[in-house]
Amino acid sequence: MDRPTAAAFSPQRFRLGDVLVSKGLVNAEQLAQALELQKTTGRKLGRALTELKFVTDEQIAQVVADQLGIQFVDLRHRELDGTLVRRLSEAQARRFRALVLEQQPDALLVGMVDAGDMLSFDQIGRVLKATVRPAVVTEEALLGAVERIYQRKEELAGLASQVAADVGEVLNLSGLESSATADDAPIVKLLNSIFQSAVTRDVSDIHIEPQERSLQIRFRIDGVMQVQSSPDARIAGAVVQRLKLMANLDISEKRLPQDGRFRIKVSATTLDVRISTLPTQFGESVVMRLLAQNVDRMRLDALDIPEPILKRLRATLTASSGMVLVTGPTGSGKTTTLYAALAELNRPATKIITVEDPVEYRQPGLNQVQVNDKVDLTFSRVLRACLRQDPDVILVGEMRDTETAEIGLRAALTGHLVLSTLHTTSAAGTPMRLRDMGVAPYMVALGVRLVLAQRLVRTLCAHCSVEAEPAPHELEWLAAGAEQDAAGPPLRARRGTGCPACHGSGYRGRTAVYEMLEMTPALVHLANADDPAGFAAEARRAFAAFTLRRAALTLVRAGRTSLAEAMRIGSGL
Repeated sequence: MDRPTAAAFSPQRFRLGDVLVSKGLVNAEQLAQALELQKTTGRKLGRALTELKFVTDEQIAQVVADQLGIQFVDLRHRELDGTLVRRLSEAQARRFRALVLEQQPDALLVGMVDAGDMLSFDQIGRVLKATVRPAVVTEEALLGAVERIYQRKEELAGLASQVAADVGEVLNLSGLESSATADDAPIVKLLNSIFQSAVTRDVSDIHIEPQERSLQIRFRIDGVMQVQSSPDARIAGAVVQRLKLMANLDISEKRLPQDGRFRIKVSATTLDVRISTLPTQFGESVVMRLLAQNVDRMRLDALDIPEPILKRLRATLTASSGMVLVTGPTGSGKTTTLYAALAELNRPATKIITVEDPVEYRQPGLNQVQVNDKVDLTFSRVLRACLRQDPDVILVGEMRDTETAEIGLRAALTGHLVLSTLHTTSAAGTPMRLRDMGVAPYMVALGVRLVLAQRLVRTLCAHCSVEAEPAPHELEWLAAGAEQDAAGPPLRARRGTGCPACHGSGYRGRTAVYEMLEMTPALVHLANADDPAGFAAEARRAFAAFTLRRAALTLVRAGRTSLAEAMRIGSGL
């Protein structure tokens, strides 16, 4: 019996750069820059062009499909049959960078990132034992589909079984330590797979939580927790100890919480990983915050700050003294905003010292100090020492106590620009919060120059959002704050229905909403007086159109987020 063969396909060779120039997608100068980047990095020309943002992955894929005379398939708009896709195993899909897309009358349609790779094409035909027809897909979309459909379950299950076999019922600590640097050790492969999946899905936090019968691994994506895998509970000890070794933590201490950090390179992405351990009933829980060292994120104009607020913020940052506070709950992007501000201030002529716990982003040119309470290296102690180091700008990670706030405000009053964060629900409540902490009213009134409050809002998936009538409880929320809302066009709400591009959530990515309080002479007078109600009333007038609620509704009107999301981000709206 003859073996099924691949559909007749003989791709013609072509020069991608020349074709892109001939189609007007890039010019000769841009092509030269991409070729130079290709030469220095060894990446393919298409990747170099997309990294330089001259063209998109979709544009390149469409050009390649046209030149090869085959179909381009946009996986973001396509529902896939999981049973059909799994005719290739997860390992094969990743190795060939291919997915089975459709059963056609005479062949299987297979999406490939490199459809011109005849060796992989022939191997896919042999594996599937069917006639195959190629189509072009983008790498990002393919990896997203692989993560969504397989969720690395086969890979994680296999690696977890290997780890369980290695450690057995009782963890062999010496064996784990000896394999800590072996790249082919099962525990290393397991963690690499978890980090690879996290980078592909743009995960902000990885949670590793021992349960009675399983080790629950969850990802926080766009602020929402999602279960990734639940392997055998026996591997929990090995996973936690390996992570402790990577972060130089005490692997023998399991009764007390520990904090640390390490750096890891995943594909082309370098991650700073902050790790926290916590003893729980069934073992140590680990949470890892992933911080991509992305220069583009370290710019104020990349943070979607409204132009009027951005203008006033930059004007304040040019001052030689005063305090700028960024407020909001944990995980609202406060540190990112402060580091974007530091990136603009970071010049050879400016001395900048940061006092943090922990140091989140490492930037050359800054003097960054890690607080360590174990040796009495507290915020207040470091801050006092900073003032003897002749700084121009000081960043204090958080105003945690009265002493730190007082020292920071004294520095702001004596010729230093001080940047910091504070946990409050709104910008208007910040000066009163400092007073509640015991700081003298005159220091708050004269030291604080500007308060920026922010929240992170999930944005609707561009591929599946549709118009939707507001629900009754949403109409009630709108009616309750009608007097605060700026006049504008009738509200046309949208919601996400869920699609492959957003993993069925209806949302993809997050953006920030802001409100700003600048200390005017009237506010300074009221802050110095014992009149909280008068201060709050004047602050509302000073906000004008820039409140968190109005910012969120602006996104709703623009179709960028939903009413449900605007309501979800908190009472500060």
